[in-house]
Amino acid sequence: MDARAAGVNGATPVAAAEPGLRVLRLAALRWVAVAAQIALVLLTREWLGSGAALAPVGAICLGQVALNLLSIAGAARLGRAGDGPLFALLLLDVAALSGIAYLAGGSTNPLISLYLLWIAVGAALLDARRAAALAAICIGSYSLVNFVHADVYIHDHEQALQAHLLGMWVVFVFSAITICWSVVRLTAAVRRRDAELAQARETALRSERVVALGNLAAGAAHELGTPLATMAVLAGELLRDPQLNASLRPDLELLQGQIGECKRIITQLAAQAGTSRAEALALMPLDTWLESLLQRWRVQRPRIAPQVTMEGPRPGPPVAMDATVGQALINLLNNAADASPDQVAVEARWEPRALVLRVLDRGGGIPEAVRDGLGRELVTTRDEGLGMGVVLAYAAIGRSGGNLRFAARDGGGTVAEVNLPLDAAA
Repeated sequence: MDARAAGVNGATPVAAAEPGLRVLRLAALRWVAVAAQIALVLLTREWLGSGAALAPVGAICLGQVALNLLSIAGAARLGRAGDGPLFALLLLDVAALSGIAYLAGGSTNPLISLYLLWIAVGAALLDARRAAALAAICIGSYSLVNFVHADVYIHDHEQALQAHLLGMWVVFVFSAITICWSVVRLTAAVRRRDAELAQARETALRSERVVALGNLAAGAAHELGTPLATMAVLAGELLRDPQLNASLRPDLELLQGQIGECKRIITQLAAQAGTSRAEALALMPLDTWLESLLQRWRVQRPRIAPQVTMEGPRPGPPVAMDATVGQALINLLNNAADASPDQVAVEARWEPRALVLRVLDRGGGIPEAVRDGLGRELVTTRDEGLGMGVVLAYAAIGRSGGNLRFAARDGGGTVAEVNLPLDAAA
């Protein structure tokens, strides 16, 4: 979150990119610049029969090639060092261009326009202060070679004019393509970073909402302890009454079991409050964990008989699942049971490092208007529903490195699919 927020606090958009990425982009541009410099010098000599001395120009270009190879080799280290090394590399490029421009006739040579390319690159890759400094140095270098340069003797001035115009066209085309490529890449990076920032903000807001719901749940659990204890006492007294109607005994036993399950859940919440994940969890085979989870759910919903299919090696890989993940799956099972009590199916398939669990129902499906807000807003399709179950499920599964998605089921109904990496859960 801190690295992403840096772009908002004033850093350049690409400054937060992975280390060395800007150095590698500059190296790619330098290869093209070296090729253009050599090509224009050779073209001038071929066209006019004279021009800059090849030996000094070649030495400068070889120096740029060596600089490029060193930059590529140390790209990651240079990238982590901030804008300073990148600024120094651009200064060396400007110095190389100034040397070639001095040898090739100064401002009369079309190469002089390449200063604009390095100014544009500096504006795209550097912070504002260094970009302004680079632009000032380019202006000063251009002014210097305009007055101080080696004279190039030209035999045919008309041919020289044609060569100059052709060189200007070549430099313009090269600069236009390079700047366009750089700006397009920069814009893509900015958009990608904006999308990441938006996702980070949405995740933070969702986490805040989940924390608020968790606080409310903890308070509710504390307050429910007394009425549940009262109901448990009353149910026990009724069951011990010798005059109790025999037809009511199964219902009272079921009620007593449900009260016991509620007390177990509240006790578990209290035990886990303030306990770290490593202290609260123990490793167990995945299939054992899934079976115990389904058994817990059957106690809560005794009248539901789901179709359960499990595929994977037995015993399953050892996992230490966070309690919130188990509760998230129970929320999905409850939603399916509410949608179609008689047609709930659970399909689990696992490998050593991944679990795919699908909860299927034959209900009315999820309306498109509601589907868009799943996981982000408290939405529900039931009059008595609060909409918290899906929000909590998204948060718990996402925090464990997995993802949850809903889709329409063939023949009607909904499929809730959970993909969970087991290496993150273990």
